[in-house]
Amino acid sequence: MLSGVRGLDTDRRRFVFVVGLAVAVAVFTATVPLLRDWFDLRVYYGTIDTWVHHGGRIYDYRVPGTTYGFTYPPFAALGMLPMALVGLRTAIAIGLLLNLAALAAVVWILVGPALRRYGWFGYALTACLLALLEPVRDTFSFGQVNLLLLALVLSDAWLLSTGRGRWTGVGIGLAAAVKLTPALFIVLLLLARRGRAAGVATAVATAATALAAWVAPDASRFYWTDAVWDTGRIGRLAYVSNQSVQGVLARLAAPGEPSRAAWTTAVLLVLCVWAWRTSRALADADWAAAFALTGLAACLVSPVTWVHHLVWLLPSFAVLLHRRRLRVAAGLYAVLCSSVVWLWFDDASGLGGFLGSNTYTWITLGLLLWLPAGQSRLARPFLSRRASATPPAPRPAAPAMPAASGQPSPPSAGSPRTVRAAGSAAGADGATARVSTSDPTGATCPDALKPQSSSERASS
Repeated sequence: MLSGVRGLDTDRRRFVFVVGLAVAVAVFTATVPLLRDWFDLRVYYGTIDTWVHHGGRIYDYRVPGTTYGFTYPPFAALGMLPMALVGLRTAIAIGLLLNLAALAAVVWILVGPALRRYGWFGYALTACLLALLEPVRDTFSFGQVNLLLLALVLSDAWLLSTGRGRWTGVGIGLAAAVKLTPALFIVLLLLARRGRAAGVATAVATAATALAAWVAPDASRFYWTDAVWDTGRIGRLAYVSNQSVQGVLARLAAPGEPSRAAWTTAVLLVLCVWAWRTSRALADADWAAAFALTGLAACLVSPVTWVHHLVWLLPSFAVLLHRRRLRVAAGLYAVLCSSVVWLWFDDASGLGGFLGSNTYTWITLGLLLWLPAGQSRLARPFLSRRASATPPAPRPAAPAMPAASGQPSPPSAGSPRTVRAAGSAAGADGATARVSTSDPTGATCPDALKPQSSSERASS
């Protein structure tokens, strides 16, 4: 009886806490970062509407009052064709629902088992915390597609982790056909000797691109021969929202152009570090860290990585949480909620500007260098604990005990984990890598539409 009363009291306190936190989050998101007015989604909608209903060309459309239009590969426009059947407000509502579903899928894959132990309180707290994270809130406010792409790639990681390798690669292939950055995950599959999955991903991306070329040959020809190489279509490389290596170099060189040789050298160094660290993670079957490192590297090497692209850092936070690096995770989370880089929106010169305007880049680079990877199997996070679905056989001396909540069961002789371990030398697709582009989309909104910035606000 007493324990029931205490439990009820705890639930009440948790409910009051969550309500208070939700109010604080609502006030924060309505006043501090301000809304982006679904600018990118309006780019998508205007492009599709012009293409389908007015006979226009995909890459000729510009948002009224701006110089920004559609900059994704043609297959992305093909995937957005349903927008032609609805109005703008309906498209915005559907976009919000899709992003919510994608975020829920990402959270379930990354930290689902841990959250289940805390019931509704864990889910509510996670929702509030994610609503504060700048890359997530910007993805929703712009009407962006980053969370959808992350969910696609993570779906492949889940398929591999549960032994459903037959369709692995479809999600990565579709994501790479929409934006170019996820193509690095195909290289990860090759590095992990998952040849079949890499082949499926490549085939899907190629087929999607070919389909777009068949439907819109002129647009495809223009994109792959011209637009994909023109970073000016995306936005200014030196714009403070560009938190890639190229953005750092561009701000250093401003108002001039950054050195291509310096950028190429930096990209090669990043890729070498990524390959080295990822190989060590894969050697210990640490698929979660391998995927997280790939997301970090993709953000760094892409010519343009707007702040909302940094949702690719979410798997890294999951690794930190599972490895119990709670203080590190909390500190980095606080910085990524702060919008601190915008303090140098007008002037990123000097040592303070160099350090402050590139804060998110330093976080990404630091995680690439020091994210826990390749550690003991006992400390391995989310993906690996799903590797064995077969419970251990009971021992003669004592009945088998169920595994503790959220912990892996010892693999039996015939379990998927054992089979995968035995077949790893042959390159079987039985285990997984955990899982943007020259991210070809950019959009900048005038002052009236982007109240956070004094003159412009880039998106992609």
